[in-house]
Amino acid sequence: MELQFKRHRRLRQSANMRALVRETYLHKEDFIYPLFIVEGENIKNEVPSMPGVFHLSMDRLKAEMDEIVSLGLKSVILFGVPADKDAEGTGAYHNHGIVQQATRFIKGHYPEMIVVADTCLCEYTDHGHCGVVEGSKVLNDPSLNLLVQTAVSQAEAGADIIAPSNMMDGFVTAIRHGLDEAGFTDVPIMSYAVKYSSSFYGPFRDAAESTPQFGDRKTYQMDPANRLEAFREAESDVEEGADFLIVKPALSYLDIVRDMRNEFTLPIVAYNVSGEYSMVKAAAQNGWIDEKAIVMEKLISMKRAGADLIITYFAKDAARWLSEK
Repeated sequence: MELQFKRHRRLRQSANMRALVRETYLHKEDFIYPLFIVEGENIKNEVPSMPGVFHLSMDRLKAEMDEIVSLGLKSVILFGVPADKDAEGTGAYHNHGIVQQATRFIKGHYPEMIVVADTCLCEYTDHGHCGVVEGSKVLNDPSLNLLVQTAVSQAEAGADIIAPSNMMDGFVTAIRHGLDEAGFTDVPIMSYAVKYSSSFYGPFRDAAESTPQFGDRKTYQMDPANRLEAFREAESDVEEGADFLIVKPALSYLDIVRDMRNEFTLPIVAYNVSGEYSMVKAAAQNGWIDEKAIVMEKLISMKRAGADLIITYFAKDAARWLSEK
């Protein structure tokens, strides 16, 4: 009896055949590389929990940017780590704030580079929360006013994209209104629309020095158990004027990335967060995995799930590996 079955292996017989039918590709333009800018001079200190990621002072930024440009990367996202913090995070919205300074420098020396400004207060507040605090409660509406001031100051400094990450209700409409009133109608908003209260953020909080001094962020970031809530959050941001939608974290939430891709036509951004980065780095340093193979597989999974862009600490490594082909 002749067996009847399909021969799927015909399209896998050689590297060229596999490339011919490959469905998903990574490009350097897909990546947004995070930078942590600190106050001071001659500082390039590796973040202990994030090998290969550094705190950089302004005088060390040019060398870093030269490398980024040489690798063919087109976009960076800036996080500031100020020397002084206070209850309202005033360093976030001063025109001489560290992110504002870095933005002016980058746009002045590398005008084609896309600068995304992370718009939050947690790195700048002495309590480590993403808004105004009263007692043990993070207040929603008073926080919006400070976030608008921050977004406008970042746009004034030359930021190409404003990326609010605070998860206050109404933050997109408040920032859109504030930007428009200030004359920045053409500056888009890359909303952290779907941001889960995740354990994968630990190393980032070391890098940004933003660990909450009390409680946690579960009253404003999403419960990892919830899927339908992501639709509600994203739908609100779309209605309020978001131009991009971020899903954060990425790797454990690829189902949500796919949901957002299927539901919305805006560009979808996957944030490959610090914990996802550090786990791979630790395993690679112990010789347990092939770092390049693992990283590229992770990144391709995010694109395959529907992400158009990926914020990742692996951007420089991935750009090098793509150049090797």
